[in-house]
Amino acid sequence: MELFSSLSPFFVAILGLLVAIILRGKRRGGPEKARWEESRPWVDEDLRDSTELQLGEGAEDDEWQGLEENLQHVPFSSERYPEDEMVKRSREFYELLNKRRSVRYISDEPVPREVIDNVIKAAGTAPSGAHTEPWTFVVVQDPNVKHKIREIIEEEEEVNYKKRMGEKWVNDLKRLRTNWVKDYLDTAPYLILIFKQVYGLLPDNKRKTHYYNEISVSIACGIFLAALQNVGLVTVTSTPLNCGPRLRVLLQRSLNEKLLLLLPVGYPSKDATVPDLKRKLLDEIRVIV
Repeated sequence: MELFSSLSPFFVAILGLLVAIILRGKRRGGPEKARWEESRPWVDEDLRDSTELQLGEGAEDDEWQGLEENLQHVPFSSERYPEDEMVKRSREFYELLNKRRSVRYISDEPVPREVIDNVIKAAGTAPSGAHTEPWTFVVVQDPNVKHKIREIIEEEEEVNYKKRMGEKWVNDLKRLRTNWVKDYLDTAPYLILIFKQVYGLLPDNKRKTHYYNEISVSIACGIFLAALQNVGLVTVTSTPLNCGPRLRVLLQRSLNEKLLLLLPVGYPSKDATVPDLKRKLLDEIRVIV
């Protein structure tokens, strides 16, 4: 009591105002935040990040999404194979994909653009939440732009290896003989940067909710890798740590896009090598209930 009685009325008023602001902020971060999260179950907690939260808070769920309500449904048909043919095709597809490796030695030999376009079209067949197709594939073939991308990535990667990643992570990568020098970013005929659209853009600057955008784009990336293997091209999956914003600006992408994956694409160089890694056996990855 003696402490508060010695304070000026002005100071007490300021102190009370600060307490009120703090309590109000806590209330907003409590039930209101919980209701906001419950209204967006498509944003998996494990995949949620500060960017997605920041961009998502401005979206209005009740607004028209730009999706056709009375979408026509048409009969579905697909190939049905005899069981022995199914077994054969499944085995052959596995054998094709089992040859897929991450290759860091990529030739500068030209690759037909039509092949790249078809691979992207194949990736674009991926399922997506409410068919919002929240992906953008940026194809970089200009040598100058590729080199700028390399400069950005190597600058950040050197810091990553020396400071951010930590001793354990760096040691785990030593057996793969990888470091911050990325020659393939110059030599590969194409760099494919895959962006996830955190939300869509509608007329009048309105936003369109992209449900499960990270999962949807991740599925598209998997199909992209399979399609590359199908045509005899190689890549190495790259997630440029701390490079996304600078690359987005360089490539003049919108604020609603966030870099998910960078893939150098081409033929393997004649002297290419890969680590002699083994994959887990079926019983190690499959559980039958």
